[in-house]
This record gives sequence, structure tokens and C-alpha cells, in this order.
Amino acid sequence: MKILARHLTIDMYKCQQSCFEDTERLLDMIRALLEESKLEILSSTSQEMPDGHLAVMAVFSEGHMTFHAFPKLRYISADTFLCQQNATPELLFNTFRRIFKPEKTKTTLLRRGDFGAVKDMKPRYHTRTAPLRKIRNTGSKVIHILTRKNG
Repeated sequence: MKILARHLTIDMYKCQQSCFEDTERLLDMIRALLEESKLEILSSTSQEMPDGHLAVMAVFSEGHMTFHAFPKLRYISADTFLCQQNATPELLFNTFRRIFKPEKTKTTLLRRGDFGAVKDMKPRYHTRTAPLRKIRNTGSKVIHILTRKNG
């Protein structure tokens, strides 16, 4: 199997509110994240959208990344495409988590460019959802709900 690229999508839910309070500060955080990635940035652009969310796109010599921040929802999504078989876009995920401190994340990693088997052109992917904080007293809440229904 020949892999030409790796594609990582990240959804971060209930990010730290302070990340969204100032658009310039948020852009500075994203720039710092890109500089930490050690990817060669060829160009980047950002735009505040009419609905209030911030969109950022960066083009690297190794690929590209798009980033959307929705302050009202405290939600951030990022999409990283690196055109190298041995690329590790997962390392960016750790930086995202450290900066934005989400309560819950969802990541999907796609290996792109498998042209080996023409009959099986389905992409190979792996999705993982991971809450960063455990829900407490779930058992007692379930018992309480069941008691109300039966009572």
C-alpha cells in the first residue's frame, strides 16, 4: 500500500472561554501553534465570518491547515492535510489540546492516496472520541430517572 498523504480532522468541544474573548489574541494563539509545528508556512489568511466565527487557512510546503473557531459555541474545528507518507499531524493535536483546553475532542485520521487496489477505493480511516472530563454520579442520576418513571 502506498500512502501519499495523511489527513487529520479535529473537533474540540467546550473549549476554554478565555480563548474566544479577543479575536487578535485567538489569531496570535493560532500563529503560535503554527510556528510550534515547525512546518514551513508559505501563506496564511484569516477572516471573521458574518456569523461571528473565525476562519483561518495556512498553506505549508508540506500541505495545508484550515481552522474554524465558533466563540458562541466554544467549538473549534481544524483540518490538517500533510502530503508526506511519514507525516505526523497527530502532533498538532496535542498542541491544540494544550492551547484550547477542550472538555471533549473528536479526531479522525485518514491515510490518503492508496491507489494500490482499484476495486477497493474506500479510504482507510480511524475515528476516536475522547471526553477529557468524566461525568460524575451518572449511576445515581439514572436511578433517579428510573425511580420517577416507575413511581
